[in-house]
Amino acid sequence: MPKRSSLSEALRQASGKPESPQPETRPTHLATKTGHVPGRRGKKTIAGFFDPAASRQLRQIALEEGLSVQELLREAINDLFEKRGKSRIA
Repeated sequence: MPKRSSLSEALRQASGKPESPQPETRPTHLATKTGHVPGRRGKKTIAGFFDPAASRQLRQIALEEGLSVQELLREAINDLFEKRGKSRIA
């Protein structure tokens, strides 16, 4: 089966403009061949389902404080661990 041309290629051909050099291709994500993002190696996902308002409020706090949602969640989990007499390991 022949490769289908992209819309940009079809427009370039229709305009009569010469072909431009191909841009360097970059991966669309940072995953390695194993599918893991290097900074996440050895980590586990912790997730839950919450009211959309809680999600918006969490993102708003992150924006106001210049932090990521993950940083805020790490802080919250560590606070919970401490409250329960456990080590702050998150």
